[in-house]
Amino acid sequence: MRYVIIGAGAVGGVIGGRLAEAGHEVVLVARGTHAAALRETGLTLTTPEGTRTLRLPCAQGPEEVDLRPDDVLVLAVKTQDSVAALDAWSGRPVQGGGTAGEVLPLVCAQNGVENERLALRRFHRVYAMCVFLPATFVEPGVVSAAGEPVTGILHLGRYPEGVDETARTIAADLEKSYFLVPVVPDAMRWKYGKLLGNLTNSVMALCGKDGVGSPARRALSERTVAEGRAVLAAAGISAAGDAEQAEARDGRITMAELDGKEPEGGSSWQSLVRGTGSIEADYLNGEIALLGRLHGVPTPVNDTLQRLANTFARERRAAGSMPLAELDAQVSTGDEE
Repeated sequence: MRYVIIGAGAVGGVIGGRLAEAGHEVVLVARGTHAAALRETGLTLTTPEGTRTLRLPCAQGPEEVDLRPDDVLVLAVKTQDSVAALDAWSGRPVQGGGTAGEVLPLVCAQNGVENERLALRRFHRVYAMCVFLPATFVEPGVVSAAGEPVTGILHLGRYPEGVDETARTIAADLEKSYFLVPVVPDAMRWKYGKLLGNLTNSVMALCGKDGVGSPARRALSERTVAEGRAVLAAAGISAAGDAEQAEARDGRITMAELDGKEPEGGSSWQSLVRGTGSIEADYLNGEIALLGRLHGVPTPVNDTLQRLANTFARERRAAGSMPLAELDAQVSTGDEE
């Protein structure tokens, strides 16, 4: 199999780099200054083993890739960019006949739970991947991942449910590439569990480390997640619980300091640092807001976080520049509305 990584940022870049180091054929797909850096100087990958530069093929879009019947497409863009990517790739011809959407497997290696539905409208063979892979991408051409002894844990299964030989083959390739990859029939249940954990991404993006460990920050995080649990329960959606997720990770992965530094913020924080002008809050906090409106459950905290995160992204405000006290005040105002 050849792996075409659509969106070679933090998650995509690390997965692609690790696959390539294990001897698998990889094509990275990126845009703008990141694509230019990948082509000019290669992918700089830092893990606990050290920093190295990988020279890998890099395309800026599907028109630069001659698709083969043994290709696996790995979608690793943010959800707000998924429709454009899916539309661009699904109709591309594949050597031997058919289009990518008709014949190639597509793996959604993304946060949130909307991507698989978007993909299944365009691709016949869709796979859900729950990504536990703390990774950083804030500089063109440079990605890092702090996990050891494995780089990440990637629950993988067919969408909407089930497993097949393709999933097992992809998992085997990834497990040779420093990942732990449980093949499960209910990958979306794991992704809903991960969604609950991702709801506080906006807090980190807005406030950085202000108040980390304080009662106020803990209380805000607990309220954010409690709204998520309430709407999932109202919608009848099952999610992997905290204990189950902890059991899957404990003793299997730890976070190392890279270059003597603790890991920085998560994916939403990184979007603000890069000044992309967009953020994934509509598909994290916004997923909870949507389900709340559908099932009559108020979600004032997630509503506020979604609104503020989008404002920060749109106005290109600095990551972590809102004091926690100000965010608390905004949430309190949302409670009253």
